Amino acid sequence: MPDRDRHAQRPSCMQFDPDNTGYISTEKFRSLLQRHGSELDPHKLEVLLALADSNSEGRICYQDFVNLMSNKRSNSFRQAILQGNRRLCSKALLEETGLSLSQRLIRHVAYETLPREIDRKWYYDSYTCCPPPWFMITITIVAFFLYNGVVLDRFVLQVTHPLYLKNALLYHPQLRAQAWRYLTYIFMHAGIEHLGLNVVLQLLVGVPLEMVHGAARISFVYVAGVVAGSLAVSVADMTAPVVGSSGGVYALVSAHLANIVMNWSGMKCQFKLLRMAVALICMSFEFGRAVWLRFHPSAYPPCPHPSFMAHLGGVMVGITLGVVILRNYEQRLQDQTLWWIFLSIYLIFVLFAIFWNIFAYSLLDLKLPPPP
Repeated sequence: MPDRDRHAQRPSCMQFDPDNTGYISTEKFRSLLQRHGSELDPHKLEVLLALADSNSEGRICYQDFVNLMSNKRSNSFRQAILQGNRRLCSKALLEETGLSLSQRLIRHVAYETLPREIDRKWYYDSYTCCPPPWFMITITIVAFFLYNGVVLDRFVLQVTHPLYLKNALLYHPQLRAQAWRYLTYIFMHAGIEHLGLNVVLQLLVGVPLEMVHGAARISFVYVAGVVAGSLAVSVADMTAPVVGSSGGVYALVSAHLANIVMNWSGMKCQFKLLRMAVALICMSFEFGRAVWLRFHPSAYPPCPHPSFMAHLGGVMVGITLGVVILRNYEQRLQDQTLWWIFLSIYLIFVLFAIFWNIFAYSLLDLKLPPPP
């Protein structure tokens, strides 16, 4: 419902609440829906009816109604829907026919990422492709291909290439004081297979997730995984450099896979078991390659090949912060206890890693490889 229509309902709601308590009875709420239901999307009207039927107290909070119309569903609204025993009266979104190509794409994305039918219908009605999933596309096209193809005159650098270490982007333990390297290392990849697999996973998983959860949340998970990856290398593999976007990619993919497992019965994506197996095999292959490369004799001794610890840092972000974000579609993260717990743990780790980088290298008297 447009803002002008929603504000127009305020007097109507207040006439059903003469004592100004902030609540209206479910019976009066139903009469309001019958009067103005033609102005609502059919799926949104169905959600409102489910809210009225599932409320055991016989009253509806006006603020929940406002939040719903603003596409900001409160915890009390979500709990009322989940605890209700009303079955959706209309057919499932998957059974609807006569959809255009764009509508089928949006429906496909909804079934790929969301475990509840109400959430899928809500997303289907609300998504406008404005803004488009710009973050993942920009990171993939501009960062990877434009920089590597235009600036370096090649799309990828093998670890045997003389320019592999001599650039201002990758993380190197001798240059850890240059803080931008903890982020910019994602723009360099050690081999075409490294770049190719990361790009495929990033687009196939990242773009649908951004279409559903928005650029702000998905970019947070991605960047948090990237930072956790480089900091994990600086703490656990102190003499190694790191390249590649695996920290961010593994954060997104592991969060998505964990969300599917935790909501297995609700996820209706096709061939989910087979697809999970393929994703895990691809991730295991890429991780196994990274482990092998790390311990393979270096082309530039005494500097070793890139570390694989960034992958593990990304996975840890994905199964903590990432899962909380993906499980709370259209919900305020500030209201989630687990969000604050995992965010606090993440910030503690970041602070620990910063102090570790400042003091531990000198205290441990490590023999670091020479700067490139």
